[in-house]
Amino acid sequence: MADNEVYQYSIISALVDGVASHGTPISRVLEHGNHGLGTFRNMNGEMIVLDGEVYQMKGDGSVLRIDPEETVTPFATVTRFQPEVTSKDTISSKKAFEDILTGLFPKARNHFLAVRLDGVFRKIVVRTAGGQIRPREGMVDVCSRQTTHTFENVTGTIVGFRCPQYVMGVNVAGDHFHFITDDRQRGGHILELQSEGEVEVAAAQMSTFYMELPTEDDEFNEAELRLQAQSIKSVEG
Repeated sequence: MADNEVYQYSIISALVDGVASHGTPISRVLEHGNHGLGTFRNMNGEMIVLDGEVYQMKGDGSVLRIDPEETVTPFATVTRFQPEVTSKDTISSKKAFEDILTGLFPKARNHFLAVRLDGVFRKIVVRTAGGQIRPREGMVDVCSRQTTHTFENVTGTIVGFRCPQYVMGVNVAGDHFHFITDDRQRGGHILELQSEGEVEVAAAQMSTFYMELPTEDDEFNEAELRLQAQSIKSVEG
């Protein structure tokens, strides 16, 4: 794949329906990108792909560097990230950053964006999911047991995507970001953020999208995969 093309394995509605027992080797996902998000088998933790390295941010607050040859993912989105726009901005809130991103790409309402932020953050609130406790348990129930963590005056990196509204159910429409500290010891799915002064913002607009669906997976074949937009928003918003 070329730079700034989206590759996605499976769909977010499959996680909503609890399709998470199997997946594809993460090493295959990394053939398509070095920057991205996802989860792990049984939705056990949050995935961040940063500079081609994969980290698992677990429900107990720990972070593991993952061997991509030995681990599978039931859902992931990646790209070969090449920034098209860079800036330095002070971010007062997650909503304020959404507005900054819109200002950087005013004509990208119906396109994908890949995003990276680096710097010092006054406050970041994240959540991490602890995983399924029974087969085919849906994402909403899994995330009802999520753990939240608050980091203050921390240096790290935010990785994520903005997806257009028409892909809701295939992916998460809107902004979806994960955070990891510079020491790779803490992180998670971002709920709130505020920077300590200016941070570096890098982003790229993307117009090419590739999707691979699971094969020979009974859970996926039997799932209804109906759009449950409100459930996705409640978990990923």
